[in-house]
Amino acid sequence: MTSTDVTFHLISKEGDKIETTYEAAKISKIVEESCDGDPDSITDVPLPAVSTAVLAKIIEFCEHYKLDPMKKIERPLKSMKIEELVQDWYVNFIDTDPLVLVELAKACNYMNVEPLLDLTCFTVARLIQGKNDEEVKSMFGFQEK
Repeated sequence: MTSTDVTFHLISKEGDKIETTYEAAKISKIVEESCDGDPDSITDVPLPAVSTAVLAKIIEFCEHYKLDPMKKIERPLKSMKIEELVQDWYVNFIDTDPLVLVELAKACNYMNVEPLLDLTCFTVARLIQGKNDEEVKSMFGFQEK
């Protein structure tokens, strides 16, 4: 069996199992390390810090990435326009609610999915650029205590 054929489940914090291939999921260092780089030895991987909805979004990213890897977001940035940095599919993929972006960034940091972490962090930075404290708090639903 080749690594492209090996399927397994990623298990969300709610206990939901989402099937994926090793070839797609190996972009996550936590997945790659869970089987020491041997796809035939991989078993289901629990991800207690990742919700089902966010995990599904990460898997969608990984499945697309294996077919069409995202252009690396180079530093220093050549542009603040995401359309000039990555392909259209990724621009559309990351066009989501700011709260979802934060959850994606946290999950990508936990799972060590570097390309998606770079994309989410860039997008959040772009969203808050030029905003004052109150606007940022409102955007992310922060409440004064």
